[in-house]
Amino acid sequence: MEVANNITEFVFLGLSQDPKMQLMFFVLFFLFYAVIIVGNLLILLTVCFESKLHTPMYFFLSNLSFVDIAYSSATAPKMIADLISERKTISYWGCVTQMFTFHFFGCGEIFVLTVMAFDRYAAICQPLRYTTIMSANTCALLALLSWAGALGHSFVQTLLTFQLPFCSAQVIDHYFCDVHPVLKLACADTSLVNLLVVANSGLISLGCFLILLASYTVILLSLRKHSAESRRRALSTCGSHLTVVIFFFVPCIFIYLRPSTTFPLDKAVFVFYTTITPMLNPLIYTLRNEDVKNAMKWLWSHKVLGEEKKR
Repeated sequence: MEVANNITEFVFLGLSQDPKMQLMFFVLFFLFYAVIIVGNLLILLTVCFESKLHTPMYFFLSNLSFVDIAYSSATAPKMIADLISERKTISYWGCVTQMFTFHFFGCGEIFVLTVMAFDRYAAICQPLRYTTIMSANTCALLALLSWAGALGHSFVQTLLTFQLPFCSAQVIDHYFCDVHPVLKLACADTSLVNLLVVANSGLISLGCFLILLASYTVILLSLRKHSAESRRRALSTCGSHLTVVIFFFVPCIFIYLRPSTTFPLDKAVFVFYTTITPMLNPLIYTLRNEDVKNAMKWLWSHKVLGEEKKR
């Protein structure tokens, strides 16, 4: 039977139908998105210009900051624009592109956070071999594998969704194109695709989360042999990372490790881990990391203030 597709665009219901709430959300999320861009760009520039931060840990932190900018940009600009638009529409291919980029950078964040945990494990549990284990070539390879894995995941996820026929239903009860809301519009049996989505997204999230928890358990057990000062520094770094991990993975697992059902809480959960978490990441890593704070102070005093004095 030939697959038919009569849809040229989709319509979002968005976060709210109340004009006053939409205006409030517009101001709020515009500020949130500005903080995401400025905060993560600040970390990227700090790591780039401060030679003391040219280490594996900060190389992956800069990858995370780039992912946070791109990940939030897959949904936030469209959502913000729609909050002041009368009709919230997206073209068929625009929806395909949004889903692909959202899952590409989302899965990229999962893999980067997992690699960052491996880096902390090597630094704390294998300190004498750390420079050998986390060489420049190894870091580049791990980053490349993370991006390649994210590309494969996103390609499969998008292909599984849009190989289905869409007949007449075009209203998406969401504020962006994601798998479960779009699958509800397909005029075909989606039970097998739903299972594959759980396997592709849910199990990746759960598997990486369990690996992260196991690695931090090993790290915490190994810290008993270290000095008090070493324990303090390690706990500060690992605490920041673990906070980010929990903020990102728990909502991911809640959304994707279940069949294609929707709950009233879903939109709030999506807002949290697509907008709030990327905004909090720079704050978490700067407020709890002395190296980053000192590097930012040095750059501000030598680069910014120094340039002003020359003028």
